Amino acid sequence: MSHVFIIGATGGVGSRLIPLLTAAGHRVSGLHRKPEQADDLRAQGVIPVQGDLMKMDADAMTQATKRADIVVFSAGAAGSGDERATVIDGDGPIKVLKAAQENAIRRLYVVSVIPDAGRGADLGDGFEHYMAEKRRADVAVAASDLDWVLLRPGTLQDADGDGQVTLGRAVAYGDVARGDVAATLAALIDTPDIHHETLELTGGDTPVDQAVAAIRR
Repeated sequence: MSHVFIIGATGGVGSRLIPLLTAAGHRVSGLHRKPEQADDLRAQGVIPVQGDLMKMDADAMTQATKRADIVVFSAGAAGSGDERATVIDGDGPIKVLKAAQENAIRRLYVVSVIPDAGRGADLGDGFEHYMAEKRRADVAVAASDLDWVLLRPGTLQDADGDGQVTLGRAVAYGDVARGDVAATLAALIDTPDIHHETLELTGGDTPVDQAVAAIRR
């Protein structure tokens, strides 16, 4: 099995992804910002790696991920300001991309966003900046020579989900539970021949494993 490094391990998607990966036999490391989060990660069978995305440069990210085979980027600024959106949502995946290349890590999974998120809702300049930073990171990842997958969920709901999704290269916009995002990531990780794909994800009526298998075909 693989060694998966999760950036965003303490977040709503990452924390739900951890038990799925460990149950499948993967070794898991997780980036955490607060020292007190280390014990919680260890209790889940995760190797804790302390680091702050707002302060880490590409060299620090290279050091943090040096033992990994796969990197998952599921962190986000979560509406906490333009500066954080730039550094976390824009610069973050690009730093990870450089670290993966330095460490000869082939597989990278990035949780992004469906581009028409929030359209018509007049969410303001901050949201537009966030969307632009997500796009900047997506473009850099898609232009790389890694075996990447960009997973673009709809509006995230803080729920475990029911394992039923709509997954495709372009789908109608909608909501999706964070747990179903995690389940989809876990299924994609266990289907390594799916790569160089940008996939959109919402709630739906297809079991996650079947939805991923359909992409494989």
